[in-house]
Amino acid sequence: MTSSVAGIRRAGLFATAGAVLAVLLLGPGVPAARADAPVAEAATVVPVQTTGPADKRFNLVLLGDGYTAGELPKFRADVETHLNVLWSTEPFASYRSYINVWAVELPSAESGVDCDPGLGDPRRDTPLNMGFWGGCNADSVQRLLSVDSAAATALADLIPGTAGANRQIVALANSGTYGGAGGTYATASGGNALSSLITPHEIGHSLGKLQDEYDYYTRGVPGGVHSDGEPGSAHHTLLTEDEMRQQRAKWWRWLGEKSEAGGVIGRYEGGMYSTKGVWRPSRHSLMKTLGYAFDQVEREVMVQKISAKVNLVQDHTSNSSPIGDDRTVWVDTLHPVGGELDVEWRLDGRRLADAVGARTVDLRALRLRPGTHTLTATVTDLTPFVRDPAIRGSSALTRTVSWTVDTAVGTPPDQVTAAFTGHTDTSAPVGADAVVHADTTRPSTRNLSVRWALDGRPVVNPGNDRDLDLGTLHLRPGTHTLTARIAGTGARLSWTVDASPAGSAYALSEPLRTVHRPGRPVEYVYDGPFTMELTARDDHGGHVVRQFRVDGDGWQTYYGWPTDADAPYRFTPRGTEIDGLVYGKLGTPRVVPWDDATPDYGTHTIEYRTVDSAGNVSAAKKFLVTLLPPRQQLS
Repeated sequence: MTSSVAGIRRAGLFATAGAVLAVLLLGPGVPAARADAPVAEAATVVPVQTTGPADKRFNLVLLGDGYTAGELPKFRADVETHLNVLWSTEPFASYRSYINVWAVELPSAESGVDCDPGLGDPRRDTPLNMGFWGGCNADSVQRLLSVDSAAATALADLIPGTAGANRQIVALANSGTYGGAGGTYATASGGNALSSLITPHEIGHSLGKLQDEYDYYTRGVPGGVHSDGEPGSAHHTLLTEDEMRQQRAKWWRWLGEKSEAGGVIGRYEGGMYSTKGVWRPSRHSLMKTLGYAFDQVEREVMVQKISAKVNLVQDHTSNSSPIGDDRTVWVDTLHPVGGELDVEWRLDGRRLADAVGARTVDLRALRLRPGTHTLTATVTDLTPFVRDPAIRGSSALTRTVSWTVDTAVGTPPDQVTAAFTGHTDTSAPVGADAVVHADTTRPSTRNLSVRWALDGRPVVNPGNDRDLDLGTLHLRPGTHTLTARIAGTGARLSWTVDASPAGSAYALSEPLRTVHRPGRPVEYVYDGPFTMELTARDDHGGHVVRQFRVDGDGWQTYYGWPTDADAPYRFTPRGTEIDGLVYGKLGTPRVVPWDDATPDYGTHTIEYRTVDSAGNVSAAKKFLVTLLPPRQQLS
């Protein structure tokens, strides 16, 4: 790390923690004492999503700055938009149930933030002192959006049970200017067309310690040749594909697979602000181009980082002293939305085949021989998002609890009443592919069984009765009622299941002609630029994320147009350059001005779909666009 201004700026923006970042985020001349008691006392903490006790969850804390009292509804709308885009992005979609979300509302005396958009623009009176240009620093860059770290910490500390180890702070600025930063804290502008896409990117920096895959530092200027050695970054390398396989290094386990971000996982030159001499796994991903997904390499890292913030085993039968064999033994686990956790029970090293997946074992049924025995329960997340055995075997994805069972020990009677404890939120619809859970109290001498029913009909759910994977039921479209009850009691829970994804539609600018052919999607013919607007509607309400892709490439989140969220997306033969980046090239994507600008004339397939607030992903629909080359001049 250098001591130059440029080195400090680079360290702060791109996920390097520590004192340098703290200096950067405070901004020049901003005292750490800014976050005094009156500021904190004026704040209101709003629980947006509660999945469990704060001290047992990963807590996402959203702060707003530059929103006046009259603009707090705008802050709430910005929070909803940012969160729904985040929940549509893996692995946040699958691990949403690990995360509590808190919004801290604190009215600003003035609207807006410092130096927005230029260094000559006013400094605003706001509690978090957010500002572009790294806090109005002429040696910084406009898009670097800083925040007063002490003030941000003071506001987050208002939430009991949260601390630096189990939370991520995201500060949203009341601004329509593109900007953000990733480090100990993540920042993003709240109202730019691309704002909601900035948030998962910056969390990728802050939480995942992922690096930018940009091949530039200053927009519009190629980054030059990478001159350092092999990067420590999990998603950058100097190795060839053969060398990765031979050395079993970097992303060798994913090579050759279709990338979640489009194309194939391989070796693509450019990244870490260098145009040449360093390679990344995908042509584009969320760490290179906003709107795409994390590719598999980045997603694996993010799964580990999210899971490391929690404990897969939330509670268990006490193991502080030997237990008797006249009782039940239990573990309570977390419940990913994307799939059930695996539990393997072993007695004296022998796997208990009859207890596969179960959260409870009745020792009485095992008829143990007199003496002492060792019982273990190993909880593992078998997600296909992870392939590295070291990550799978780490405490983030595998936890083991052990007990000494002594047949001479007796279990005293308890007075535990049968009741539900933690469960999937019943106040909002759940999606057709979600895993719904219902935990119960745990009497020591009996097992409470959870019985599930859909639309009044019992659902067979062997093994782990605390989770029900709705995706295995292949629900018909529509609205359903799911219930869970504790057998032999009146305890009951009920959920609305939304099994119908949001509807979507497109509107294109006027084509030269429209072609209808039997068995083929409708085709629109253009001889130049055209626009596409995507709209969505969901009967259950909530923000709907719209997505599209061209010629089978990666799905992109539709955001309108970079300069206007209400404007349609614009396709052109070579793309449109805006602030040093290129948008809307039809055919092979072009991100920066020095990418190949060769027009892809001919016929292209455009697909579109939706992701609703319940997590339902609609089936893709499509249409064709034919882009005609310029007419040849007659000689």
